[in-house]
Amino acid sequence: MKLKELAEQLGLSQTTVSRALNGYPEVNEATRERVNKAALKFGYSANANARRLAMGRVGAIGIVVPIHSSERFGPHTSEFLSGLAERLSRDEIDFLITPLINNDEISAYKRLISSKRVDAMIVSHPSLVDERVAMLAEAQFPFVLHGRTNIDTPHAWLDIDNKGAFYQATSHLLDLGHKHIAMIDGLKGFTFSEHREEGYRDALTERGISIDPNFIVHDCFSDEIGFRETQRFLSLKPHPTAILAGSMMTALGVSRAIRAKGYQLGKEVSIIAHDDVFPYLNASNMVPAMTTTRSSIRSAGTRIAEMLVRLLDGEPPETIHEVWPVELILRQSSGPPVIPAK
Repeated sequence: MKLKELAEQLGLSQTTVSRALNGYPEVNEATRERVNKAALKFGYSANANARRLAMGRVGAIGIVVPIHSSERFGPHTSEFLSGLAERLSRDEIDFLITPLINNDEISAYKRLISSKRVDAMIVSHPSLVDERVAMLAEAQFPFVLHGRTNIDTPHAWLDIDNKGAFYQATSHLLDLGHKHIAMIDGLKGFTFSEHREEGYRDALTERGISIDPNFIVHDCFSDEIGFRETQRFLSLKPHPTAILAGSMMTALGVSRAIRAKGYQLGKEVSIIAHDDVFPYLNASNMVPAMTTTRSSIRSAGTRIAEMLVRLLDGEPPETIHEVWPVELILRQSSGPPVIPAK
């Protein structure tokens, strides 16, 4: 069915039907509902290109990807993009991935804006004071930030409670009787990593436990880093009896190093890992099952896509922001410290 035929069936003008289908606010709710029901009944589907042209959009979201920064784009990226694509596909919106080669991100974002190839952008892995956010906000270009930054300019963002996640995990280990707790997390300067260290430090300080800088590592998320740094931890005296791993990839290396030392995971040394919920790396199927702070990166992608659609529909950016709580899931990799026999 064509737009003209649908309009004739409803006794409305083609302009009114088109505006109702595209969600224009000047069309009242009753008319929009009537038009949408008729479109469903008669199998009418608007041409995506025509709809974009009518609304002044190109139908794409931009993402800038540094190709030499594995600490920012690893296995979690595909999960995030899958969640993003799942939601954007409902509105026939594509995403355009722009590679960053020379680390000049500001120029890359400005180039995307001037190219007019995208309607909005996603900004990931913010720093504490992120110049990308300041630039995009000043340019009044629609974007959603995945994370948080300390910039007052109103903008849309989604983050998880990283500070609360590591505070909760550290507190649980303290409740079990651990006093020597180490952490391996992402690179310094990124907001999520700074917030996690704050949570870790706050939990220790509240219990009167001194903070050992030798027990704190900021680096890339990888099996190799987890293995190497845990070997170093276990050579210390006293060595940590519990380790917080900032990702499941890091936790694999931590577990390997603990076993290589001859220690039993969850007894001589406990682990709590942050789990982004990878379908190919299930914490409950590990041996022993991994205690985790859990937050789905795929769900975050889906939610950010919804926020982008709201932005493009005219909702003010200052009204679009969320902090998701992180759940601590107790399994067998964390337990009371084993007291050495006298």
